[in-house]
Amino acid sequence: MSTETKEETFTLEEILTSLKTVHRLILWNDDINTFDHVIYCMMKYLDYNESQAEKIAWKVHNEGKCPVLEGSFTEMEVYRKILQQEGLTVSVD
Repeated sequence: MSTETKEETFTLEEILTSLKTVHRLILWNDDINTFDHVIYCMMKYLDYNESQAEKIAWKVHNEGKCPVLEGSFTEMEVYRKILQQEGLTVSVD
């Protein structure tokens, strides 16, 4: 049984940013993902109900971005990686 590790490097700016107490996960508009996929991901991973997820999808479509979650930097990074694996365009603010 072997364990794989992946090394990540961070800039000084990223480290200093991580010291903020509250971070936001931002979902960005793109020309790749469908409304249905965005709604599905919001419901599956962020526990939004269908109505809430649909409002997020429309806000992203109309305004270009939408904050979808707040919390610690580490927590936001976990969700960022999950949603990126689903093909969504997300960042931590």
